[in-house]
Amino acid sequence: MSDTVQMPALGESVTEGTVTRWLKAVGETVELDEPLLEVSTDKVDTEIPSPFAGVLEKILVEEDETVEVGAALAEIGSGEGAGSSDDAKSADEAPAPQAPAEVTDEAPASGGGYETPAPSEEAAPTESTTAESAPSGDGEEIKLPALGESVTEGTVTRWLKSVGDTVEVDEPLLEVSTDKVDTEVPSPVAGTLQQILVQEDETVEVGTVLAVIGSGAAAESAPAEKAAPAAEAPKAEAPKAEAPKAEAPKAEAPKAEAPKAEAPKTDAPSAAGGSYLTPLVRKLASEKGVDIATVTGTGVGGRIRKEDVLEAAAKAEEAAKAAAAPAPAAAAPSEAPAAARKASVPEVSPLRGTTEKASRLRKIIAERMVEALHSQAQLTTVVEVDVTRVARLRAKAKDGFKARENANLTFLPFFALAAVEALKAYPKINGVLEGDQITYHASENVGIAVDTPRGLLVPVIRDAGDLNLGGIARKIGDLATRTRDNKVGPDELSGATFTITNTGSGGALIDTPIVPGGTSAILGTGTIVKRPAVITDADGAEVIAIRSICYLSLSYDHRLVDGADASRYLMAVKKRIEEGAFESEVGL
Repeated sequence: MSDTVQMPALGESVTEGTVTRWLKAVGETVELDEPLLEVSTDKVDTEIPSPFAGVLEKILVEEDETVEVGAALAEIGSGEGAGSSDDAKSADEAPAPQAPAEVTDEAPASGGGYETPAPSEEAAPTESTTAESAPSGDGEEIKLPALGESVTEGTVTRWLKSVGDTVEVDEPLLEVSTDKVDTEVPSPVAGTLQQILVQEDETVEVGTVLAVIGSGAAAESAPAEKAAPAAEAPKAEAPKAEAPKAEAPKAEAPKAEAPKAEAPKTDAPSAAGGSYLTPLVRKLASEKGVDIATVTGTGVGGRIRKEDVLEAAAKAEEAAKAAAAPAPAAAAPSEAPAAARKASVPEVSPLRGTTEKASRLRKIIAERMVEALHSQAQLTTVVEVDVTRVARLRAKAKDGFKARENANLTFLPFFALAAVEALKAYPKINGVLEGDQITYHASENVGIAVDTPRGLLVPVIRDAGDLNLGGIARKIGDLATRTRDNKVGPDELSGATFTITNTGSGGALIDTPIVPGGTSAILGTGTIVKRPAVITDADGAEVIAIRSICYLSLSYDHRLVDGADASRYLMAVKKRIEEGAFESEVGL
């Protein structure tokens, strides 16, 4: 008798998947919950664990084939139907079919109450499976918490604890990704992790039970998900970690070890000191050419995260750049004049000529940008602003400001304060048109665009209209730092009524930023440059002087904001900046 392995549901909106790689071959032994194949969908790449124990008899869907959820992928049975199983494997696995009929018997406890050891080893994982439900009676269910006002679902990206591990209150338990943020979920209770009910890369709704945490006693059966085969099975598991227990007559033992040694899943963790790697991290390491054995994990328990791989790749690139630097220097003596005029040629990116799957965050950004453009009539108005007085004031006050406010006095807080003051005078810029209803917000919640390694994120300064320059500067510094470190909360990434993006930080003079959905305008600040300009001196004469100049760009929804409204708003910001009357704000 054989059991059919079907394509599982891998998310609410996922209807099909592509088999990218089989981790087992026909005729090989498969343990319960052992990775069987890798599947790619339009949302995630993941490993599919085997729902049965036995021998892989047939592979019904070949690699690179795409099938719908529920389609039959393979058959697992005793081994008699395996197309490529040899005599030794067939003989060894012959008793396996008897196990499913006797899963509730006491074979695991007696250790030899049946014809051969094979039924007991088959019953062991099945017994552990039934035991998994037992802890739920005295264990505490851990549910997916609400991670923001508009967040309805989340994807489990990584478990930071394994079944059987001890968990403390508020200790990080798992990582969850939503359409707004990637965050760690702390454990609300202390105890032993008895069950993991939602696997990595699965997407579930808020309130779904993720795991069960209870007393330490129940952990003895719960770890069967990962550890039961090693602890209970006297058959194929014996060669893996407990070679002395291997049944001498069984010819299959060496065979069962060979596939496990070759499987990519086990190679990577062993190279990383036993730390489990998710499929996405392994894939990223492969694409970046990073040797996992050289990476030190910063996750809980020393686990290697994708950030660790990216950092290792960056360091390797810097090392390669440093190693290549002496080459031009060696040629410099014969070309002394040219050495003084060394060309600033950028390094070739390792991504050149490659392809990669778009991250969840990148796909969300793409969808929202297109949606914003298609739902609004957007255009941009630009003004030139003389920031010379602010530049001089900042140069005098920045050291004292840093000591007093514990925040850097950059140009952005000045622009933000002037922008917020003008929003109060021109509420259309801070409003929103929804159907036939116009809402003029009573508070100024300003989003600040932050460039991160994962993509562009916009944390929000709530009630910015109630803050002074120091308060805005502190908020900008705090939110930007925590956003780049992936420590910002989901609620801090939503609810903006207006947005500011500092495109000048990258050297851009003028930009035409896209207005985020749910708002009506976004202000872009260009880079500040010194250039000659005609000004009026104290005597009323026109003279040419060196001034610090930048451009301010306001993109807006023309359905609500007219060009005249945009111009009036920008001129109010321009006047406030050019006056430079911020002495009291900076402590002078």
